Amino acid sequence: MALQRICDPMLPELSRVFSAPIGEVSQVISFFAIAYGLMQLFYGPVGDRFGKYRVVMLATMGCSVGSLVCALTPNLNLLVAARIGTALAAAAIIPLSLAWVGDVVQYEYRQETLARVGLGTMLGITGGQLFGGLLTDTLGWRWAFVLMTTTFAVVSFLLWRQLPRLDPMAQHDHAPVGFFKQLQKVAQNPWARTFLGLAVIEGATVFGVLAITAAHLHQVHHISLTLAGGTTALFGLGGMAYMGTAKITIRRFGEVGLARYGGNLFAMSFLVIAFTPWWQLALPACFAAGFSFAMFHNTMQAKATQMVPTARGTGVTLFAGSLFLGQSLGVLVLAELFSHFNSQYILGVDAVIVWGLGLFLSNAIAKRNATQADHA
Repeated sequence: MALQRICDPMLPELSRVFSAPIGEVSQVISFFAIAYGLMQLFYGPVGDRFGKYRVVMLATMGCSVGSLVCALTPNLNLLVAARIGTALAAAAIIPLSLAWVGDVVQYEYRQETLARVGLGTMLGITGGQLFGGLLTDTLGWRWAFVLMTTTFAVVSFLLWRQLPRLDPMAQHDHAPVGFFKQLQKVAQNPWARTFLGLAVIEGATVFGVLAITAAHLHQVHHISLTLAGGTTALFGLGGMAYMGTAKITIRRFGEVGLARYGGNLFAMSFLVIAFTPWWQLALPACFAAGFSFAMFHNTMQAKATQMVPTARGTGVTLFAGSLFLGQSLGVLVLAELFSHFNSQYILGVDAVIVWGLGLFLSNAIAKRNATQADHA
């Protein structure tokens, strides 16, 4: 996640260095997301065949090499190509890590372990945006990729040291079969089609707007990229705060309330970020946006696991792919709009769309729950 988000606060600097508009340099984010999303379907059978732990270890090595190429690239086209190559490796890490935990951790401890993995993704969002802006402002944007190179090299070494002990635990004596039949089963389910459409919209509106938030704060309020990146990094801290209170929050609001109030709070937060005349108000707004996003997104994740129970693995994989497809489209469209229109109105319209998305999802869940209760 840090590798994915590290370019967010870099966009104005990359635009200056390569003499290219924001819409063009945003390809370092959008093309990464496209490659990342497409590879989601690939790594499931690869992990089952060769060992999930082993594939994750090799993927971290690939991310280290890819980040080094990014740091050394002389022009924008090669930087975009290097980011695509890095995404091809990075796509394996999160889904296969979750699957490996499912293989080796007993059920009564699994949810706690997966929460720690989720905490890592939020730390990645925070760290990527913070260090992306900080290093771009101080040592230069290339050093952000040097940091990623070093980090992935260390992690891959630590994984390699544990390989003999941990890899055999994740082996299966069978390979997955019937993928295309499961794919057809998901495609024929009306609720699944609707839900995957919502995932595309979520990726486009939430992750898309997150990619241009630092640039908006830098451009409108004339604050440094370090400060802009640090402000948007509070999004990740808000998500971590939700994880710390998830047990209470879920009991209090339920999945219908989490979807509705999550969408409402996210919309209000980004309306503040868009139109406040004081950049300081963006600090609590970004934190609240991260908290509300986690409310909404965790509900989406939970529903994804039950989207088509008889094809759960395929459904969750398609959910992840849809999310990143939406993200890539959102970054492309919003960054292009950023080059031609007032960023305040772009963020404002996006906030209204997320509000509608939360309202639609909450109503859809309530209606579906009522229908299932009637059938029961």
